[in-house]
Amino acid sequence: MSRNSLAPGAAGLHLVSDLPLLRPDEQVFTAMLDGWRNQQLARNLAFSTIEGREKTVRAFARHADAFPWTWSPQMLDEWMGDLRAVRGLKRSTLRNYQGAVRSFCEFAVDPAYGWAATCEERFGTHPIQVVHEWNAAVHVEDAEADAAKWPFTQDELQAFFDYADDQVTKVRGRGRKGWLPAFRDAVLFKTAYAFGLRRNETRMLDTVDFGRNPEGPEFGDYGVCYVRHGKAKKGSPRSAAAC
Repeated sequence: MSRNSLAPGAAGLHLVSDLPLLRPDEQVFTAMLDGWRNQQLARNLAFSTIEGREKTVRAFARHADAFPWTWSPQMLDEWMGDLRAVRGLKRSTLRNYQGAVRSFCEFAVDPAYGWAATCEERFGTHPIQVVHEWNAAVHVEDAEADAAKWPFTQDELQAFFDYADDQVTKVRGRGRKGWLPAFRDAVLFKTAYAFGLRRNETRMLDTVDFGRNPEGPEFGDYGVCYVRHGKAKKGSPRSAAAC
């Protein structure tokens, strides 16, 4: 197999075989992360996703004080225990961290990329998968919010909207310049609740994203909201939908 036919992220694209390294541990680990990044880019993953995963893997390496070819499931268990018991991270965050480490280990042990063979040659050992069914959280519910949190009742929601409107009136009545941002915020709150939008979906809205709804003609040109910057689906940079 020629060098040009190697898969994105393969060891042969990032390290020269038999070349001595000044700091082999650090340099091989960095090369592995670079290779993983290229593999994820080839999969069309978002840059923010790739960067977040790399930060997670580096954080695990720092906590374990070890490089991937010496990681063990026990090291991951200790890290998860520290994050949950000491730092109080949410379950969804821990699950995302586990997913990032699992993905990196899958890449590192895949024979197609040659990193296991490279580590065996240079360090006498190789990476293994450290995230398994028995030490990883399972995503079984769509909503993972704390039980102490609950959605607004209709009366609470109306009081919230009234308060936002009152702020506009108060600021404008004082002759201050801040009434326009206050009005913008009040409108955004109502729009987000009316169409069930996420934060980024709301932030990226434009006036051209609204249109007529044949099922609700009484709303005129604002009966439907076309979300152009929705939450990305697997393998896609973003998802579009109508609300």
